[in-house]
Amino acid sequence: MRAVVCRQFGGPDALEIGEVDEPGVGPGQILVEVKACSVNFPDLLMIQDLYQFKPALPFVPGSEVAGVVRQVGEGVDRFQPGDRVLGSSLFVGGLADAAALAADTTVAIPDEVDFADAAGLLYAYGTSHHALKDRAHLQAGESLLVLGAAGAVGLAAVEIGKVLGARVIAAASTEEKLDLCRKYGADEVVNYTTEDLKLRVRELTDGQGADVVYDPVGGPYSEPALRSTAWDGRFLVVGFAAGDIPRIPLNLALLRGCSIVGVFWGSFVMREPDRHRANVAEMVGWWKQGRLRPHTSATYPLEQAAAALRDMAERRAMGKVVVIP
Repeated sequence: MRAVVCRQFGGPDALEIGEVDEPGVGPGQILVEVKACSVNFPDLLMIQDLYQFKPALPFVPGSEVAGVVRQVGEGVDRFQPGDRVLGSSLFVGGLADAAALAADTTVAIPDEVDFADAAGLLYAYGTSHHALKDRAHLQAGESLLVLGAAGAVGLAAVEIGKVLGARVIAAASTEEKLDLCRKYGADEVVNYTTEDLKLRVRELTDGQGADVVYDPVGGPYSEPALRSTAWDGRFLVVGFAAGDIPRIPLNLALLRGCSIVGVFWGSFVMREPDRHRANVAEMVGWWKQGRLRPHTSATYPLEQAAAALRDMAERRAMGKVVVIP
């Protein structure tokens, strides 16, 4: 089968398109014909050997897929060939014609859901849903500050924040990105390249600060965002898309009386698959009601997967970028 192959660590241009063996299907697994594979920031880190999970070379990057079940392994009774599903191939294997998925963490999708949209649901919306609902316990009427709000997880956080009844403040780096955030429900916006993030958030919250801060960016924006967290607020550590892991003065948590909360969605999925499936079912329900609208900014054929990853590396993508094998 065709696949994107990483034979040496480096940037997207080091990737190759080649023929590899179709993955075997072990107990508890299903083989899925990949109809769409979303690219994510961990994919970019992994091909550069910068991610905490270190696959052995050569490997097939990509893991968030939507497609049709082709074969089920021993002990699997939740799916049968022909079922439409979305799931994760656990870090690697997604950018290919077929991928092996763990049945326990795979979710059925209805016929009316487009595969490209489905491929953008699991990681971005799953991360943001878990962060806001399970980790921050976001309540209706609270204020939510989202950094990197036009990116995949950020835009999902804007939407889910609105579904949960929050007042959402979206922060991003360009007016084009902020316009997209407004279309997806943001109540207020902050351009953190031209405005003082801490002061602007304080102004927008009548001096109180944001009840919840969602930070998938890191770098120079984390500390001012933490300084604009409300008393008894929750600062969510989601990721470090800016590239730098910030060194945060812990006295800020003391002075603000706030919590710094880690969000590791992938570990949550593996540790608590039943809660994960319930969360995805809730999100699919919101999707069918029209309350969530996954935004795919670009689609690429498998042969142009490197271009999809470059879009992400150069921060051109808004919402999701999806590869269609």
